[in-house]
Amino acid sequence: MYASKKMGRVPELVICSFIVVSLLVIHFFSDLLRASLGGYYNQDVTLSQLVEAQSSDYAWLLKLLVNCFGYSCVFVPGYLIYKYVGRINYLERGNQNLLHRAINMCITGNSGYDQVDTGGSSTDKDRPAVSTIPKRTSSQEAVQLIWCFGGLMVSYLTWGVLQEKIMTQHYLNFAGESAKFKDSQFLVFSNRLLAFLVALAYLQWQPSPVRHRAPLYKYSYASFSNIMSAWFQYEALKFVNFPTQVLAKSCKIIPVMLMGKIMSKAKYESYEYVTALLISLGMIFFMSGSSDSSKASGVTTLTGIFLLSMYMVFDSFTANWQGSLFKSYGMTSLQMMCGVNLFSSIFTGASLSMQGGFMDSLTFATEHPKFVFDMVVLSICSAVGQLFIYHTIDVFGPVVFTIIMTLRQAVAIMLSCFIYQHSISLLGFFGVLIVFVAIFLRVYCNQRLRAIRKRAEANKPKMAV
Repeated sequence: MYASKKMGRVPELVICSFIVVSLLVIHFFSDLLRASLGGYYNQDVTLSQLVEAQSSDYAWLLKLLVNCFGYSCVFVPGYLIYKYVGRINYLERGNQNLLHRAINMCITGNSGYDQVDTGGSSTDKDRPAVSTIPKRTSSQEAVQLIWCFGGLMVSYLTWGVLQEKIMTQHYLNFAGESAKFKDSQFLVFSNRLLAFLVALAYLQWQPSPVRHRAPLYKYSYASFSNIMSAWFQYEALKFVNFPTQVLAKSCKIIPVMLMGKIMSKAKYESYEYVTALLISLGMIFFMSGSSDSSKASGVTTLTGIFLLSMYMVFDSFTANWQGSLFKSYGMTSLQMMCGVNLFSSIFTGASLSMQGGFMDSLTFATEHPKFVFDMVVLSICSAVGQLFIYHTIDVFGPVVFTIIMTLRQAVAIMLSCFIYQHSISLLGFFGVLIVFVAIFLRVYCNQRLRAIRKRAEANKPKMAV
């Protein structure tokens, strides 16, 4: 206690100085970047506008570097504070304040006011008792399935159509002039902010929530990979058409398996490798048999493939990291949704503020009211779709959810081809057929293997006590 009193307010001042100095240094380097891009003599032009003015084939690369530079506004002071509080044992201080509580929540997962249980049964003790849900009738099951199927279809089909429209189509302003919206990161920010608010409201509405235990900083890794995958997904639409992107998402199984091997030493069945190869083969056929004259150059084709590949790498990391958090801390899906979207909003908000992207996007929004409507509906569909995902998996399990989302992908391809007139050859359609047959084969084999294992467990002779 004496050491705590002697320390006084010095730790709080040091922590605040880390934040201020880090932001000043980052702001200095951003000014250097502005000058190197030709913005030294025109201070009215934002960094985001200077990046967009570069060559269209390679502007995405510079934009990616600038975005990551913006994320450092959060990572750098966060890392310094993490190291500092560990070195001086700041969390063991007796006099607690709001800053102490916030840091404690980020690093240890508790507010500092909760009593820490040392017993081994704390995980079970703090959880609400499992309620006995009455068995539903066949008609009730059918209504629930139609509700989940319709919710997922409507929300994600609308989301997909609007996603392609916002990133590829022109909007007319009040003067009748057309322009494209270019800042993918602003879309990621609006989607994640609304999803965070929806998840937070839903958690507050729950009568008996499960106690949250995970350190908040753990969500930042999944959050960073999530916003990077979303950004790559939006940017890819500038170089490849939407059907190509949708089919590429079906190939996520391959990087997810590879990431599982690397991170968790996971083992997979032989049918999983066969279906993964079939999906790759179908994707090759589709890429060979689909063409888009507006995106036909070698540079854009390679760029589109690279962006889709990076999307799948980051998305597969997100899935595996979230899976490890579920196993380690036992949080609910809504708590995961709330935590990840919180950090995603912070990361993208900080990066947009540093680049001046907020003002550019808001200016575009005020001049193009139809864009505002599309962006709001896109964000609502994204947030509501996440809620339907968690509800469907909770009620019917992952197999039914996978089948519904596979059907959704097939409908999305046909809808995009119909609305935006994408041309796909016979070889391309054959590739689509191979991909979806492989996905359904994977689901069937997975379900059959589970049934065989369950039957073997049931037939196993019980040991005498």
